[in-house]
Amino acid sequence: MTKLSVIQLRERDALVDDLRTLSPAQWRSATLCGEWDVEEVVAHLGAASRLSFPGWLRSMIGARFDPDVHNRRRLEEFRGSSVEETLERFAEIGPIGLPRKESVAGLGEMIVHGEDIRRPLGIQHTPDPDGLMAVATFFATKDFAVNSKTLVAGLRLRAVDAEFVAGDGLEVAGRLLDLVMAMAGRDVVLAGLEGEGTPELRRRMS
Repeated sequence: MTKLSVIQLRERDALVDDLRTLSPAQWRSATLCGEWDVEEVVAHLGAASRLSFPGWLRSMIGARFDPDVHNRRRLEEFRGSSVEETLERFAEIGPIGLPRKESVAGLGEMIVHGEDIRRPLGIQHTPDPDGLMAVATFFATKDFAVNSKTLVAGLRLRAVDAEFVAGDGLEVAGRLLDLVMAMAGRDVVLAGLEGEGTPELRRRMS
């Protein structure tokens, strides 16, 4: 198992620990991930862990390349008959290996969706520094699952809490985790970013 896969499983375990503290009402809380509630985001992550790239491609073809249809079908397939069952299934998943087993994209899914759940609930979590750096670099240079590279093209991203700089142009500065969430399209983090490029990033997100 690669180092990034080990980090991903640690992030899964940390999210499981946080999920075990939630009340029934919190499981139905809104997240940063569209209209999905907490259980739906968890089921989405679990479903992704079961897919190989060929399986993902077949599912997308079956959904006529509509990611919303694909995601809904797969998460409903994974979720249990109760939130407890969904959580227990999630607690045993392996690493998400899309588009390849050694790709950092799966770790990105775990970190971003973990924040999608935690932030609205006021739960604090600090991702593994090496894993977060790998995800930030991946998002700044690749479009997969989210159009992160395209979103920040022509901007200079600089972390204020890590040795991370990417791109050229007007600067957007902030915590590395906030930059990752911004690249994933979560506009809620814009309030924590600064620099001359932030208005342009806000315009692109809108």
